[in-house]
Parts: sequence; C-alpha cells; structure tokens
Amino acid sequence: MSARTTGQVRVVGTGLLGTSIGLGLSSLAVDVVLADVSPATLALAVDYGAGRPAGPSDAPVLVVVAVPPDVTADVVAAELARHPGALVTDVASVKAAPLAALEATGAATDRYLGSHPMAGRERGGPIAARADLFLGRPWVITPHAGSRPEHAAVLEALALDLGAVPLQLPADRHDDAVAVVSHAPQLVSSLLAARLVDAPDHATDLAGQGLRDTTRIAGSDPALWVEILSANAARIAPILSDLRDDLDAVLVALADPSARGARRALADVLAAGNDGVARIPGKHGVDLRTTTMVVLVDDRPGQIARLLTEIGELGVNLEDMRLEHSPGAPIGIVEIAVAPEVAGGLEADLRRRGWRIA
Repeated sequence: MSARTTGQVRVVGTGLLGTSIGLGLSSLAVDVVLADVSPATLALAVDYGAGRPAGPSDAPVLVVVAVPPDVTADVVAAELARHPGALVTDVASVKAAPLAALEATGAATDRYLGSHPMAGRERGGPIAARADLFLGRPWVITPHAGSRPEHAAVLEALALDLGAVPLQLPADRHDDAVAVVSHAPQLVSSLLAARLVDAPDHATDLAGQGLRDTTRIAGSDPALWVEILSANAARIAPILSDLRDDLDAVLVALADPSARGARRALADVLAAGNDGVARIPGKHGVDLRTTTMVVLVDDRPGQIARLLTEIGELGVNLEDMRLEHSPGAPIGIVEIAVAPEVAGGLEADLRRRGWRIA
C-alpha cells in the first residue's frame, strides 16, 4: 500500500500519539524523523521503528507536534521558525487556545493548521504506541482564517494514511465537542473509580463488566489529564454543573423513593441515558441497533479464536464484542453484538455447534 503523504515528516514528541504516528507512516515507507526533549524516550521510539532521530540536514514538508497542551503553542512557534518551508500541525486535544496564543505572538499561522486524532489509550509513552491506533477513529482538522485548503488536504492525506477518518471543525466547535464526549467523561470515570479506594475487598470481588466499562479510562495518566482539563476548563465546567443538578435530583428521589414523583424522576434519568447512548455512532459511524448475545466459553486456550472463526464461517458480521472473566470461574463470557435480523439464526447455529448461550 503506497502512502498519500509525500516528503519527509518530522514528529516532535515521541509519546503515545507521536510514536504511533511515526509507526504508521514508517510502515508505509514515509521518511519520518523524530525529536523529543527526552533522549531516552526518543531512543525508545526509534528502537520500536517509529522513525530515525532528527538531524541538521532534515528538510520536512510536514511537522507534527505531539506534546502536552501547555507547551503546544511554544513548540509549534519554534517549529514554524525552524522549518520555513513546512506545514506545521499539532495533535493536542484542545485547539482554540494554541491558535489564539500563536496569533497573539505573530507566528506564521498561514503555515499552521491544528488537528486532533480522537484516539488514545489508558497508558502513555512510546511503549504503548501502536501503528493501528487511529484505525477508524475521527481525525479532526481545525481550519482558521489564515489557513489554506491545500494544507487541509495534506492533513487529510495524513489521516487517511493512518486509517483515520478526517473531518473539519472550527477550533471552538471542536473544543465544545470534546468537552462533552471526552473531557467530562474522563472526570466522571475517575470520580466513580475513586469510590473504590475505600471499598471493602468483598465488594470489589463482585465487580463485573459494568464497573469495568465505566471506569476503564480512570487508569489514564493524571499529569497529562491535568493539562488537558486545565486547557479546556471553561467548556467542561458547565457540563459538570448540569451533571451536578441531575445528581441532586437523583439524591432527592433516593432520599424517599416512595414519595410522589420519585420513581418517575429516576425513570426519567435512566430513559435520558438510553436516549443519549443511542446517539453514539456504531461501527463505521453508523447508528446501528444491535442485538446482544452472551456466549459461555471454557477457560482454556483457543476457545475465543474458535468462536470467532465459526461466527465468520456462518457469514455473520460482528458489530461489537467484549470479554469478561470472573476470578476463579472455569468459564469466560463473550458478549457479542450483531444485527437484529441475524441474531436468531446465529444463536441456533451456535447451539447446534455445541456453544452454550446464556
């Protein structure tokens, strides 16, 4: 597969995103040069195959800045000055503040175009990087008054090379969006997980997939998230204020569940949650209703692979899948989601093949 991205690409910052970008482009034979303030982090990214160390003879046509939000504008300004023939982008999770800072300093913003891949992992650093990190994920490009359409095309090519789905939003609208779909959820997940610190062992031993789902991102790097939340604080605070109001209403209802209207209040909260989750796009960005099926799998090697192979042999396309295993249990649980019209036939076929359906 040939790359759409042409010319040398310089990646500044070899954490999770920067190294993943380098891995993806290098796999397409793009010339990637890497820079980082930490020699050890840079060496590790190079060892993983994300590119080669930057040198004085480099001539990048595209510079990707992948550093924390609090230093993004300074690093972008330095790269614009250092490489006057290059387009410079950044992949910080906030876009309005870096743009405003660059415009205030008089930097060459006609060669700057911000972007943000909506991808990440709970772990950071080059050791957690993956070439397929961006596969199927939105990659937001944030045009501004001084940017050029041809520069957006360059970033669209970059996103497509990495398997992402490019789209364009102004910086303000981007920051409003990530506040509600990324930043506030991070805080909610962390606050919920914090309740487990003092929970007794017999309680955490009962933890199931629901708790794991709602606290998964609570394992994220606190230092990085302090920077992200601080940079977008003004947009996150109103969302949390509304959430606080909803929690207050729930507390009133729970204080006396038999009171008139209390059960209705609880039902309204849960129903609103149903409506909200229904708006989350499914695979390929399609709002697809699915049917969930739970298959019990013996806890021995190769069973999940056999299940997936047989589902494929039956000609059924999985829309989603998740795994759960209770400590000490001899079985695992594979929860699969498929289109409603094939669910009945799939269940019957799997039962005939000896699978146990919960």
